[in-house]
Amino acid sequence: MRILVFGINYAPELTGIGKYTGEMCEWLASHGHEVNMITAMPYYPEWSVHSSHKGKWWHTEKINGVKVHRCPLYVPKEVSSMKRIIHEFTFLLSSLVYWFKFLFGQKQDVVMCIVPAFHLGFMSLLYSKIRGVKMIYHVQDLQVDAARQLDLIKNKTFLNLLFKMEYFILKHSNYVSTISKGMLNKILQKGIPEAKTFMLYNWVDTQHIRPLSKEQSLRSRLGLAETDKVVIYSGNLGEKQGLEIIVEAAAALPDVNFLIFGSGGGKEKLQDLVYHSGVSNVSFHPFLPYSELPNLLATGDIHLVLQKSSAADLVMPSKLTSILAAGGCPLVTALPGTSLYDIIHENDMGLLIAPDSAALLTDCIAEAFTSELQVIRANARAYARQSLDKDFILARFDKFLSTGKKDAQTEAVAV
Repeated sequence: MRILVFGINYAPELTGIGKYTGEMCEWLASHGHEVNMITAMPYYPEWSVHSSHKGKWWHTEKINGVKVHRCPLYVPKEVSSMKRIIHEFTFLLSSLVYWFKFLFGQKQDVVMCIVPAFHLGFMSLLYSKIRGVKMIYHVQDLQVDAARQLDLIKNKTFLNLLFKMEYFILKHSNYVSTISKGMLNKILQKGIPEAKTFMLYNWVDTQHIRPLSKEQSLRSRLGLAETDKVVIYSGNLGEKQGLEIIVEAAAALPDVNFLIFGSGGGKEKLQDLVYHSGVSNVSFHPFLPYSELPNLLATGDIHLVLQKSSAADLVMPSKLTSILAAGGCPLVTALPGTSLYDIIHENDMGLLIAPDSAALLTDCIAEAFTSELQVIRANARAYARQSLDKDFILARFDKFLSTGKKDAQTEAVAV
């Protein structure tokens, strides 16, 4: 098949949506499909165009069998709601250069839009209608709902307009896919028929991401002993995570090393909070290459998967799949009844506390270091191998692309 994918994030971004989109496109290309990707210059999560692409304009790269069409865009140094809206619209405008080529070029068999940004769906929808091809609207984040819940957009008139725009795209797409049962339920509540939805869960390469010993970890490089207590947060440092409680927990647990790997719009604010709090057991580190991710995951005794209660079931933390595959012990903030809570609880593969509470986080970490966690780690690894394997999920997506029929086994997976 000829598959056209449209999204603002793509490899070589190491985390989040760009990572999954890159892996999906490369997997499809390796299985005989012709894949074109219209995307931006890589910038996430640092919110700065990567040095490899700075100063470049529109150009096409061939990456592992995928034709990647890059577009320039505005990337704000400090992220706010309005600046993010401008950022996303500059990409949409910039992408028109390639959309004109595809509108009048060789017909694609399917067009897939990766959300966010939600309004990218308009161009994908236009192509779908003009060329008469199927469109898949793949929802990684319920962006407008999150903006409302997190109070990022205060103008109700503007917010209602965004919801109407989103509904128009959802209604007119041939298929709507998403990554968790909770997000699917919210999409159904918007009035979208279940018959046009399907699940495309985020996956993990369970052969690459696997349990390693502490000797194979990064402890020696980081100046840590095998007996040191280590808690790791790795990923985007943004508004949805509520990372401020890490600092309070660190102040209450001076014998625990808190390692924060990553970048994002909230990093500077978090660093200032650490500095003014006077804690000495919180350290910041840059993202590591994907090849070293198993070693990083082996470094931590506990891995934090944090998000605010207001973001419940609107986003699904992508870091969780790697933690599970590495046989790690995730400490997850989630409310009962959400997809995240249910999957961890039902499979006994992590520690659960309510969001937004430094006291609960502190108590849970302290108790974890006096508990036996081997059963949790074994359950995590087993679940990843059985239900989240990259080939398992993408092979069924490939079958859906060819037949338009859902796979009952894939639909039943819950993460």
